[in-house]
Formats: sequence, structure tokens, C-alpha cells
Amino acid sequence: MSFEKTLIIIPTYNERDNVLKMIDAVARVSAKLSVLIIDDNSPDGTAEEVVKAQKENTHLHLIKREKKLGLGSAYVEGFQFALNGPYEFIFEMDCDFSHDPHDIPQLLAAANEHDLVIGSRYIDGIRIINWPLKRLLVSSFAAWYCRTITGMPLKDGMGGFKCFRRKTLESLNLSKVYSGGYSFQIEMNYKVYSKGCSIVEVPIIFYERREGKSKMDLKVILEAIMVVFKLRLRKILGLL
Repeated sequence: MSFEKTLIIIPTYNERDNVLKMIDAVARVSAKLSVLIIDDNSPDGTAEEVVKAQKENTHLHLIKREKKLGLGSAYVEGFQFALNGPYEFIFEMDCDFSHDPHDIPQLLAAANEHDLVIGSRYIDGIRIINWPLKRLLVSSFAAWYCRTITGMPLKDGMGGFKCFRRKTLESLNLSKVYSGGYSFQIEMNYKVYSKGCSIVEVPIIFYERREGKSKMDLKVILEAIMVVFKLRLRKILGLL
């Protein structure tokens, strides 16, 4: 495993209850893994907890932004950080333990053979724990809709647990990424797919967050659905 060449990017906003637990959980997978926390000026003191942890963890990095700027811009900033460093494998991961750090090795192993690896909630059945039926139905429909409109053969085009190879990110114009919310996941997948890169999904179990309030709601999913149309149109017009 190329743990020493791997960066885990974790955006945060009001994740004080989770952030140190997540950092420790990643370190238990391998002490060689690097973690980048990108905090959008959380009023609960998330960034301050990370600063304390940095004193004992040389693989822990922090970008504290001045205000809440959104998931998409956080990841783009994280990608730029990674590309300015020595990393060959760059992960996206949530801080709320909906993504299990123990799945990092299987995604990393697949990234040795593929340009983008997605931890999928819908491979080998529905693999989601503690979601209400309404949310599950909406999410399942959104995944089907995304697959149908874009043509991407992905069961989970909105999944947020993924690993990019360095060369994959280098092939993209990150300055042209425009999605700010969870629709960012769809946009990045579509850009990679349109480049003809190799994408594979590996099965994970997705857990509802342990602590704090979920930032995903119906409005977010509907926004992502609208973005699918925009992406398809931009590709037709050569603006992707």
C-alpha cells in the first residue's frame, strides 16, 4: 500500500464532535497517511481542535478558510494542495463517519489499476445503514437519473468517498469546476468520464452520521439533479 503517497481530504463545518475521532481513526489505518482538514471557519471551534492535534501529528494539515464557501470549492482547494505536494493518491472523505476509514485500503488498492475509484453505496445491493425510506428512495432515484442523463455507467454517481490518481486530477482544468455543493461529485465524475479515464466502483457500507446534524437534505439532492442537465449541455457545447 502506498500510504505515504496518499492524502485524505476532509472538508469540515461544525465537526468538533467528530474531527479528532476521524483523524485518529485514519491514523489507525496507517500512521503514514496524510490528512488535510479544510475548515470553513466553523463557529464551534473545529479548526482549533485540529491545530492542537497538529502538535503530535506531522501528517496532519489544516486550511482554515474565512467563511463558509461550500464543499466543491473546499475539495478544489484540497486538490491544489495535493498537486503542490508529493501525493499520488488523493481521497475525498466525510468527517462524520458515514465513510468508514477501514475502507481506505480497498479503495487505494483499486486506485493502482484505475484513474478514479468510487466507494459505492449501490453495488451488490443497497449498502446504507439508518436512512429513512424517503431519503433512500430520493437518493436511489437521483443515482438512476444521473446515470440515465449523463450516460455514466455508475451505480453511485453522487457518492462522496473516492480516490483520484494524481495524473487524473492533473488532466482536469480545476479552475473550471463550478459546482459548489454535493453536485460537485457528479461534475467531477463526469469530467473524468468525459476524458476517457478508467473509473471503478467498489462496495462500501454507508452509515448515517454518528454525531451532529446532516448537511444533506432534499434541496441538496434536487440541486444535484438540475446540475446533471447543465453538465450534459456544457459537454454538447464543448464547454465542459
